[in-house]
Amino acid sequence: MEIIRTADAEPLLHSLLSLAWVVEARDPYTGGHLWRVSQFSMLLAKAIGLGKREIARIGLGGFLHDLGKIGIPDAILNKPDRLTEEEYAVIKTHPRIGAELLGAHPLRPVIENAVYLHHETPDGKGYPNGYVADKIPMDARIVGLTDAFDAMTSTRPYRKGMPTAKALEIITANLGGQFDRELGEAFIAVARAGLADAIIGHTEPHIPLQACVECGPTILITRRQLDGDIAYCRACGGGVRVRRQGGSLTVEDMDLHGDAETLAPRPDSDLIRDLVADQFLPGLPLAA
Repeated sequence: MEIIRTADAEPLLHSLLSLAWVVEARDPYTGGHLWRVSQFSMLLAKAIGLGKREIARIGLGGFLHDLGKIGIPDAILNKPDRLTEEEYAVIKTHPRIGAELLGAHPLRPVIENAVYLHHETPDGKGYPNGYVADKIPMDARIVGLTDAFDAMTSTRPYRKGMPTAKALEIITANLGGQFDRELGEAFIAVARAGLADAIIGHTEPHIPLQACVECGPTILITRRQLDGDIAYCRACGGGVRVRRQGGSLTVEDMDLHGDAETLAPRPDSDLIRDLVADQFLPGLPLAA
């Protein structure tokens, strides 16, 4: 199924990924989440033998799955405590908001399942529709699983990220319930083989998320930042100096605080360009 001309696809992909990146930047504790979910999803899709087109589609859906969080108030999205039932009900609207945001976008057929249905679960206890088992599209089942895994292994204001082994135990205990059994077993095998290690805790290839002294792991370093550059915590605005020595990357706390211009969220254009060119665009069903 051809959905759009090749010449039009690249700028549309750039704009969607940039929007998703800025939406993610509203929550300093989810830095790199979209990239990780996308990479985990493609890793799993490849492991179960899906083809190039399916892998690209699922990876793109993984990066864009949380678009709807643009409609969630900051007070709820950034709450440093567990949510109340009323607040959680608001969070549960983000898949519908994301699907509505896509509107008549030419790429909607490619990513709608991941955006709208990634919180559906095989036991019917998910949302927004309470779909069960095979009624949930493959894209949504994969992205839902990898989204949950990344949430478990990532730090939040109210808890530290759990070790990979513990997260895999939770997935194992919920196979056939919260998680698709076949997909869950495949992901567990992939993770236990160490194939996910280069993604866990990272924000792009070979760049781990860095920790602010005050806030925890909230500092994103990009590939274009050099030794001695200053980066800023997305939670408190505090500055750190980037240290690159050989293959290692560290940061040093500085007595600095970013201003509005410095702290403004800016999409990582280098990362987005590479994702579009190398991972997403080649696999999409495009017309000449």
